[in-house]
Amino acid sequence: MNPNLNLLEAYPFEKLNNLFNNVVPPTNLSSIKLSIGEPQHATPDIIIQAMAKDLNKNLAKYPTTKGSLTLRESIAYWLSRRFNLENIDPNSHILPVNGTREALFAFAQTVVNSQTSNPLVLMPNPFYQIYEGAAKLAGATPWFINSFDDSIASNIWQQCQLLYICSPSNPSGNILDISILKKLIEYSDKYNFIIAADECYSEIYADEAKPPIGLLEACHLLNRPDYKNCVVFHSLSKRSNAPGLRSGFIAGDANIISKYLKYRTYHGCAMSLATQNASIAAWQDETHVIENRILYRQKFAAVIDILKPVLPFLQHPPGGFYLWAKTPINDQTFALELLSQQNVTVLPGSFLSRVANDVNPGENYVRMALVASLDECIEAANRIYTFIKNN
Repeated sequence: MNPNLNLLEAYPFEKLNNLFNNVVPPTNLSSIKLSIGEPQHATPDIIIQAMAKDLNKNLAKYPTTKGSLTLRESIAYWLSRRFNLENIDPNSHILPVNGTREALFAFAQTVVNSQTSNPLVLMPNPFYQIYEGAAKLAGATPWFINSFDDSIASNIWQQCQLLYICSPSNPSGNILDISILKKLIEYSDKYNFIIAADECYSEIYADEAKPPIGLLEACHLLNRPDYKNCVVFHSLSKRSNAPGLRSGFIAGDANIISKYLKYRTYHGCAMSLATQNASIAAWQDETHVIENRILYRQKFAAVIDILKPVLPFLQHPPGGFYLWAKTPINDQTFALELLSQQNVTVLPGSFLSRVANDVNPGENYVRMALVASLDECIEAANRIYTFIKNN
């Protein structure tokens, strides 16, 4: 067995199941789960219809790892329009993937050189645990960043081979601005590491007039048309409410894309033609994406209005669909008692972070995924309000 498997920590939802092992929620209240970020809005009909079209014919063919030119052109057009890019080449800058989760994990296996002395993979803290697992199974050591400031020593950057960033962030919804992206790109040039930008929440944001900036957009603004050492990961799961489609893409540095294509050719993870057809339809349509953002804004406004009196630090995040709420008591106790008394499930923040510089930045926070219907989110907020007032 690969000994690095023993380094993997329990996944957050395994920890949550263990925490709730002996809890019996009140049977008079329906279960409301705000713990998992699985979009519950309806998948657009255009995606379903495109996937069903010519299904017999599509299932009778092997797909290529690189995907169809039509798919890559659709993605290139969307990227160019969304992030104000001018030189995205569908043949060299883009590769379809089966969702960002598998791609973010496999990427580390491609780019990390475990033969060097103590390779590091840097990542935000709190973070998406796939980054940590990918680093460990690639033979590298995860190094956690509580904030992107100037406190990281030069020897850490020198050992860094891969930096994961996530903007808008899971779980806080914070967005990395151009000044931070510029600094990270400068560090990448100086110390020669790759930046992998997880941008799967980029299409859910608070201000319609201010979409989050992306890493490739930052490269364009810095006059870096080759996107050297920079790659982005995008998905249809959140943008288009299609988590079961398992469809996304990676884009950026052509040299890295070509190496990653070689890895994936051996890995055997080509996207089915039916999924490609559905993806083309999704990337070509923005109407459903705008409607999606409106629904999330409605839920944020309603839930924050209810909870603000008992959670005064609560704010509408700039992006994403999570509320990152500071708790009046220990986060795990909060989650445990909330389920026990109100049958509402939230995820303790300490399950999404690690101790770094003697601090666990997720401690005494909980993540609430506002993915359910507006009515359910309002009901959950009222129960959380009651729980906090009664305790």
